[in-house]
Amino acid sequence: MADATGEGRLADALRAAEAVLAAAGVPSPRVDAELLAAHLLGIGRGELQAAVILGKAAPSGLAALVARRATRVPLQHLTGSAPFRGLELAVGPGVFVPRPETEQVAQAAIDAAAQVLAATGQVLVVDLCTGSGAIALAVSHEVPGAVVHAVELDAAAHAWAERNVRDLAPAGAGAPADVVLHRADARTALGELDGTVDVVVANPPYVPPGAVPVDPEVADHDPAVALYGLGGDGLEVPRGIVRAAARLLRPGGLLVLEHAEVQDAAARAMVDETGAFTPATTGRDLTGRARMVLARRSVGAFGADDARSAADVEHSPS
Repeated sequence: MADATGEGRLADALRAAEAVLAAAGVPSPRVDAELLAAHLLGIGRGELQAAVILGKAAPSGLAALVARRATRVPLQHLTGSAPFRGLELAVGPGVFVPRPETEQVAQAAIDAAAQVLAATGQVLVVDLCTGSGAIALAVSHEVPGAVVHAVELDAAAHAWAERNVRDLAPAGAGAPADVVLHRADARTALGELDGTVDVVVANPPYVPPGAVPVDPEVADHDPAVALYGLGGDGLEVPRGIVRAAARLLRPGGLLVLEHAEVQDAAARAMVDETGAFTPATTGRDLTGRARMVLARRSVGAFGADDARSAADVEHSPS
């Protein structure tokens, strides 16, 4: 029986929502139904389960949100946020929704940054193609004291990153902001930092032009500028990022670059061909899929007596 809102009991509304989403091909219909209901109620999923047990009424507007989700509008666009390593990032049309697999890319950058900070008392990280600011903000939160520069060229994505940096970046302790956002071309940005950066991390566009994503949430809603890496292999933009990293990194500094699971050999070759790095290795995500290329800037690129040489923080990037 429906209540005054027309939505009925929460348990019944969730079952109905799950059926609608399953019929629409949504991969996780029950989870999405619960997250939409929790969003409308302003509670977490755990509290939602308690509300179901207590026989609470469904929130007004749930059916309308479910109908939009059934058209494959991304869940994150409907709730306005996406989780990333414990952070809740504001996202919506015009910005790439951060994926769980990118959390391991961030982990590699976080681990390297933490080691440099412990060894030297300071660390400088650059996040190229920052999108929503996910990786930059994760590094800033998990490596207190790190100075992070985040670069994004696209105006819409930069606006989302600006919002997230404003709302989520930790306050600097007597120093400039922990996350400094730049609207610029990642391939040419931050020339003033050349040869001084400890970690360059990037999740650039890398999808080949002909490889249209299967999921409508990606194909129809993620911005093309964040997906397609140009060139026949989708790696033209990543090649520009690698060249930028070679310029920015100090000797021994680490490059962490996300790629598709089928691009591991090509990504290693792309890095090795520059002659600017130690032999590249492949990092994997939590499912074991090849997900990132890692390499250290060759020692001697900016002088053998660099005060923060590779010897200060030598360790395997993998």
